[in-house]
Amino acid sequence: MEQHAPLAATPTRMMFAGRIGWWRGAVGAGLAIALTALIGRLAMGSDPALPWLVASMGASAVLVFVLPASPLAQPWPVFGSHLVAGAIGVAVHALLGATWQSAGLSVALAIAAMSLLRCLHPPAGGTVLLTALSSPAVAAAGFSFLILPLALNVLVLLGAGLAWNRLTGHSYPHRPAPPAVQTDWLGHIEDSDLDAVLAEWDEVLDVSRADLAALVHAVEAKVRQRRGV
Repeated sequence: MEQHAPLAATPTRMMFAGRIGWWRGAVGAGLAIALTALIGRLAMGSDPALPWLVASMGASAVLVFVLPASPLAQPWPVFGSHLVAGAIGVAVHALLGATWQSAGLSVALAIAAMSLLRCLHPPAGGTVLLTALSSPAVAAAGFSFLILPLALNVLVLLGAGLAWNRLTGHSYPHRPAPPAVQTDWLGHIEDSDLDAVLAEWDEVLDVSRADLAALVHAVEAKVRQRRGV
């Protein structure tokens, strides 16, 4: 007999508002950015030279609040990427200044470092350019820019993401639902079955429906091949 585990990590209803789709991410991201900006401004005091909100936080908010299940949106990729990219940008700027060479080199090094450290997060590409092509004030701040405002921005954004996603019934950091327990099944998943599950799956996935269907059917083919069917 086939038993299905509850979709704990991908709920179909929010605890207090029901299914509201993209509104959940939009409201959460807006509140989080406002909070991040407020705390950053208070921490920076009256110094107008340095930004109290790093622009790439907006891109990170889209991932954390709209795609919380994405590997690119998990806490380590968000935190590690911005700090690593920021450090690379500061170092490259110190060597080459704000030039077209420093722009290309810093982005390439940031992608390589994020990949090696398993913290790939696309918005950090903006952070590395901000520091590699920095304003005089950011350049003067040097590596201290990584602490204030950058690390502060990232920590506040992540804290807000953790609270909001859990409040609205989404797993963050993401933990997939346990797989269904089955005894012996060798059938075929129809596209209509996939569509029915996706209709109940209150989580935005960063994969197209067509690619997901192709993946499911490719796995089916492998199972049939292994079983000699």
